[in-house]
Amino acid sequence: MNEKALKKILNIFLKEVLPLTEKGVAKGSKIFGAAIIKKKDFSLVVAETNNEIENPLWHGEMHTLKKFYELDTNKRPNEKDCMFLSSHEPCSMCLSAITFSGFDNFYYLFPYADTNNEFNIPHDLNILKEVFNIRDGKYNKENSYWKSQNINLLIENLPPLEKEKVLHQLDEIKTKYLTLSNQYQKNKDENSIPLN
Repeated sequence: MNEKALKKILNIFLKEVLPLTEKGVAKGSKIFGAAIIKKKDFSLVVAETNNEIENPLWHGEMHTLKKFYELDTNKRPNEKDCMFLSSHEPCSMCLSAITFSGFDNFYYLFPYADTNNEFNIPHDLNILKEVFNIRDGKYNKENSYWKSQNINLLIENLPPLEKEKVLHQLDEIKTKYLTLSNQYQKNKDENSIPLN
């Protein structure tokens, strides 16, 4: 993936996902958000954020899928023509939902280690370990259903000049997510989410 494509993806997070996440965190939800975009032109189909305050199943990815399938079927693109973007590496429930929905890909910004260490939300790794006996989040990242991509690694593999152009945007996103994470952690005891 080239610099221009990665900048478009990062812009989706900055302009579409993060504003929704700011509102969600203000209500007490977690920091996870997602978007579905068209492969051909990277245009937004739908974006959403975590809404566990309303329903503990409305993780960012699940809430995005809900909104996607509420679109008029005559206007909704085919899943195979779309890219699924997730702010954080999807949990086991969201991995399954993406799979059952027929998407052949997903891209994420923050891997499980970041979700656990930087954002202090260990549930993804704990559930994979306790329920599925998967250690360190090492599921099959490429399989017969889809291929997952860590956006940070895609940026890391850019030529140096292109990489430099994208890193500022990535740093801005990371800073905003860390700020929102601190806000969530400060107020999480006041909400009713089962797995805070």
